[in-house]
Amino acid sequence: MRRITSIFLAGPDRWFPEADAHLAQAAAMIELAGFKPLIGAGEGMIETERSEVMARETYAKTLETLRSADAVVANLTPWRGVGADPGTAFEVGFAAALGKPVFAFLNLASEDEADVRGRVEAQFGASPDKTGTWRDGEGCEIEDYGLPENLMLWAEARRFYVIVTPEPIGDLTGLELCLEAVGLYSE
Repeated sequence: MRRITSIFLAGPDRWFPEADAHLAQAAAMIELAGFKPLIGAGEGMIETERSEVMARETYAKTLETLRSADAVVANLTPWRGVGADPGTAFEVGFAAALGKPVFAFLNLASEDEADVRGRVEAQFGASPDKTGTWRDGEGCEIEDYGLPENLMLWAEARRFYVIVTPEPIGDLTGLELCLEAVGLYSE
């Protein structure tokens, strides 16, 4: 157990419709739970035009913010595909390398989407080969552990919540559950 005072919120949330309002609500929930919210690159960006320079500054500031966090709550809702946003996956891996506890959730529209193989099958086609190994439409093996996300992301999370919701983009139930878990972990 460790004392947690700040939480880095990882996820594709900054790209959502109404992102500012969504992130403000998430930050308020984190504060209400008794933690300091740390979201993305934070304040004080120098670069104002989207460019390679801004991308590098965003990267550096995001990692600086992540280093200063005590824990991470990651929104691993499938993003533009069958799995988590790649930037979020990187942030989770970075946090793991720093020894920071990670708590995660993912939102789905249906319970049928609750494992990676099912999402691959629905989006790309899949079937078992003659040995029973599931393969996608191109013949590539599917990671098939019956898990809701890639085993490395799933296994790193101290708690991992799967939320079935009519609004996968923007539902904050998983954040609320993760905050409760962080509170218990931090006691």
